[in-house]
Amino acid sequence: MTQTDFDLFVIGGGSGGVRAARIAAGYGAKVGLAECDRIGGTCVIRGCVPKKLLVYASRFGDLFEDARGFGWARAPAMFDWAQLIANTDREIHRLEGIYERNLEAKGVRTFKTRARLDGPSAVKLADGERVAAGTILIATGGRPSRYGDIPGAAHIVTSDEIFALAALPKRIVVCGGGYIAVEFASIFAGLGVETTLIHRRDKVLRGFDEDLRDGLMEAMAARGIRLMMNESLVGVAQDVGCFRVALHSGGKIETDLVLSAIGREPATADLGLETAGVRTGARGEIIVDSFSGTTAKGIYAVGDVTDRANLTPVAIREGHAFADTVFGRKPTQVDHSLIPTAVFTTPELATVGLSEAAAQALGHDVDIYKSRFRSLRDMLSGREERMLMKLVVDRATDRVLGCHVFGVDAAEIVQMAAVALQLGARKADFDATVALHPSAAEELVTMREVWAPAPA
Repeated sequence: MTQTDFDLFVIGGGSGGVRAARIAAGYGAKVGLAECDRIGGTCVIRGCVPKKLLVYASRFGDLFEDARGFGWARAPAMFDWAQLIANTDREIHRLEGIYERNLEAKGVRTFKTRARLDGPSAVKLADGERVAAGTILIATGGRPSRYGDIPGAAHIVTSDEIFALAALPKRIVVCGGGYIAVEFASIFAGLGVETTLIHRRDKVLRGFDEDLRDGLMEAMAARGIRLMMNESLVGVAQDVGCFRVALHSGGKIETDLVLSAIGREPATADLGLETAGVRTGARGEIIVDSFSGTTAKGIYAVGDVTDRANLTPVAIREGHAFADTVFGRKPTQVDHSLIPTAVFTTPELATVGLSEAAAQALGHDVDIYKSRFRSLRDMLSGREERMLMKLVVDRATDRVLGCHVFGVDAAEIVQMAAVALQLGARKADFDATVALHPSAAEELVTMREVWAPAPA
C-alpha cells in the first residue's frame, strides 16, 4: 500500500488508547484501533472495575455484623460466589459495549486482532494485512508479572485469571505487597477465606506514608490475615485437593489457591518496536518525552506501557493530551506530580501529594498534623478499628504538601482534598474552612496540634 490508510492508528483498546482515538477522531482524524482482547483494557475487563465490585461484596459481612449495634436483627447470611461473578461479568459486558459504541459513534474503525509495528509508519495485523498510518499510538498497557522460575510456577494464578474462578477457595496464599496484593488479600478475607499474605519486604505498600503502611498492616492482622513479611516462595507442589507451598525460610503452607500479585510490567513483547527504532527501558517500558513522543518520529505511547504513573485516570489524561497535541494543535503536557490514589483494602486508604519521608527527602522542613480516632458509626457497632487523618505541611510556606487518610471512605475524602492541594492550599486555608459535622472528614479542617516529624 502506498497511500496512508489512517491519520492515526492506535495499538491497544484500553482506557488511554480509546480516549486518544475518540478525541483524535473528534478533531477530524481518520482513526483505526486494534485490540486483540476485549475493548476496555485491564481496568474495565480485569482490573479496577471488577475488583472494586468484589471489594463491595467483601464488605457486606461487616455491614451485617455492624447492624446489630443499631438494633437490627439478622438471619444467617449466605454468600454465593458464582452469582457475584455472573453479575460482575454482566456489568463488565455492559461497559465493554459502551466503549465499543463510543468508538463507533466517532467513526473509529476497530480491528479485533493483534497488531505490531512494521517499520516507522505502518502496522501489520495478525491476518497479514499491512496498514499505513501518519501517526501511531502504542497503548498496550501492562501485564501481571509472573512469580519467577520456581518449581510448580505453573500452578500460580495472577489477577488476570482470578475473576474466572469457578468456586471460592477455602484457603488462599497471596504473594506481593503492592496495591493488587493487599486488595485481593482483603477481598478474600472479607469473603471468609483463610488468607495468608507473603511479601519479600518488611512492610506492604512501598512508597506510601509510613503511618498508612503501619495502620494497614495492623488492621489486616486484626482481621485475621496472616502476614508473612521478609518471606518468599521457592516452590509450589500439587497434592490431593490442595497445593503445598514451600517457603524460603524452610516452612510450608497448605492452600487451595496461590495468587501472584507481585506487580505488573509494560506489555511491549512482540510489538515490533525494533523495526521502527522505538527505544525501551530496563523494565521494557517505552521511553517517551513530556508529550508522549517515542524515539521514533510519528510514534507515541501512553498509559502503563510507558511505566510513568500506572493508573487508569493518568492513561486517560495522557491519551487526551496526545490527541490535543498532535491533532488539536494544542500542545499539552500531563503533570504527573500531584496524582491522588487509593488502595481499596478494608479499611481503605488514600493519599495525594508527598509522604512525610518524601517531603523531608526533598528538603522541606515540615510540620505534621495527625488525628487517629474511632468513627462515630463504630461507637455503636463495637468495631475497634481506628481512622487516621494526616497532613504534611511545609513550615516555611504553610503549604499543604500531602494529605493521607486511612479508614472508611478514604478515597472519597482524598479526591476532594486533591482539589485543594492542586490549588496550592495552605494549612491556614484548611483551618479557615468550616467543619462539616458530624463527619470523619471534618478532622482535616480541625487539626491544630503539630506532631514532631520523624527523623529524616
